[in-house]
Amino acid sequence: MTLSTARSLGTAFVLSVFLLGCSQQLPDTRAADEAVIRAAEATWSKAAGAKQLDATVAYYSADASLLAPNVPIATGAEAIRATWTQLLALHGFSIHWQPAKVEVARSADLAFAQGTYELTTTNAQGSPVTDRGKYVDVWKKQADGTWKVVADIFNSDLPLPPPPSGK
Repeated sequence: MTLSTARSLGTAFVLSVFLLGCSQQLPDTRAADEAVIRAAEATWSKAAGAKQLDATVAYYSADASLLAPNVPIATGAEAIRATWTQLLALHGFSIHWQPAKVEVARSADLAFAQGTYELTTTNAQGSPVTDRGKYVDVWKKQADGTWKVVADIFNSDLPLPPPPSGK
């Protein structure tokens, strides 16, 4: 066997081992990841409903964005904490949400939850005002294997108020 033939065989062997390693499929963890996210959504909703600020904001990644209605986008831990602080301080505040759908990407690194929420506050006259709406949370698997929310958006199903009447 010549040196060039040996090199060719060695290269072919290394290449075939490499290709074999690349062709192995990762295990499909989507069902397990979906269960983890559904459970996280439930405990997150309970924490927010109990006005537990630290527990509520702990579900977000450090670079997450919160897109709440009627306020500017809140990006990053400090801005998200400030937005939740204002929400939790509303008189008569209570909130609950529940996902109707959770989908995990085949790559098992991204997922989304889509569902409905109910938020109640008290108006200036002391009467409860309830807002019902929908939301989407985008979850990303972190380097340590945990899931964190990277984008959170919600908006109301309430109709827009009528336009002011003309003079």
